[in-house]
Amino acid sequence: MSKWLISTGILVLALLLATGPLGCTASKPAAPDSIKLGAVVPLTGRYAAGGAQVKAGYELAVADINKAGGVYIKEYGKNIPLELKLLDDESDPAKTVSRLETLNSTDKVSVYLGGFGSDLHAAGAALADKNKIPYLGVAFALGAIHQKGYKYLFSPFNKSTDVARGTFEIVNSLPKEQRPTKFAIFQEKTDWGVEMANEWKKNAAGFGYNITVQEEYAPATKDFSDLILKAKAAGVDAVLALPSPPDGIAIFKQMKELGFNAKFYFFVRAPDAVSWSQSLGKDGDYVVLAPGWHHGVNFPLVKELNAEHQAKFNRPADVITGPAYACVQIASEAIKKAGRLDREAIRNAIAETNMNTVEGPISFRPDGTGVVQFFGVQWQNGKQELIWPKEMATKPFAYPAKPWNER
Repeated sequence: MSKWLISTGILVLALLLATGPLGCTASKPAAPDSIKLGAVVPLTGRYAAGGAQVKAGYELAVADINKAGGVYIKEYGKNIPLELKLLDDESDPAKTVSRLETLNSTDKVSVYLGGFGSDLHAAGAALADKNKIPYLGVAFALGAIHQKGYKYLFSPFNKSTDVARGTFEIVNSLPKEQRPTKFAIFQEKTDWGVEMANEWKKNAAGFGYNITVQEEYAPATKDFSDLILKAKAAGVDAVLALPSPPDGIAIFKQMKELGFNAKFYFFVRAPDAVSWSQSLGKDGDYVVLAPGWHHGVNFPLVKELNAEHQAKFNRPADVITGPAYACVQIASEAIKKAGRLDREAIRNAIAETNMNTVEGPISFRPDGTGVVQFFGVQWQNGKQELIWPKEMATKPFAYPAKPWNER
């Protein structure tokens, strides 16, 4: 055999060994510089206070994961840092959609992270399904969004059914003779307002209570006196509502002005932000809320999150910051499990989530709703205290609410 044939054979063998079976390269594909997470959050407009808490949770989680080395992607054989691409939708659902489109077309994000408020999430979830991008969102309880057959929507957050049941579980924790007996629902004229009112009515009946007054109001109403005076005339001793922060603050101020004193106030959404106490002072105390989390819970990394938040904002982590942080934890674990930056693979990994987060153990039902713990929080002496479940409470449930002139 000639030397030429021998050398040619050696060269061909070397090429085969280098490229692997069927000539495919054995080397890893070029890795991207970052894994892009796209968030559209209301930093201005009526939801700005809540949006700020969501933003803080996302940013702190991304920073922590990157400090720990980023996320390992099997396809590239290396850890890659997260990159948060965050835009403001100005509390406008139309802008939620357009900003999410930008994050898809321009930034090519792997996962969407939602903002604050059910109407913004409703717009975002529909767009996520259109673009086939997994969407993780907290700070919305509207269960109807999950009944539209969306495949890419996941929410590790309590829904209306959980909140309504939790409301009456807290009431039932009181001695029977002390419990409120006449409930009023101040119903916002929105999809969520209708859903939440129906859930409260259903659970009231199931727990043996009566809804004495049920009155509607439009968002951004300035004068709530009609609702308040009807509740006062009926002898109502418990008020249930889900106003936006400006509406909720106005309702509380006008209840005081009109001398309407209830024993129990359960307000969803409005009291979540620190602006509640800043605006109302001691008049904002006693209200119970269901923000989905509290900085006093004993779950992994909560102490570290509180320390970082304290250093940055001079207070422990806010009630919506924890669930937002958990969204990034879930997304990161799903990306790692998927092993590649393929949106469908990431979506499927999120659906199989079963992990412990700063929000506690989390998994998802087939409709994308999260299996999560319900937390009841109450404003006491200008601070948000965890009152439910009792075994985790930072303070006992303060009841009945003191009249305005005794606070």
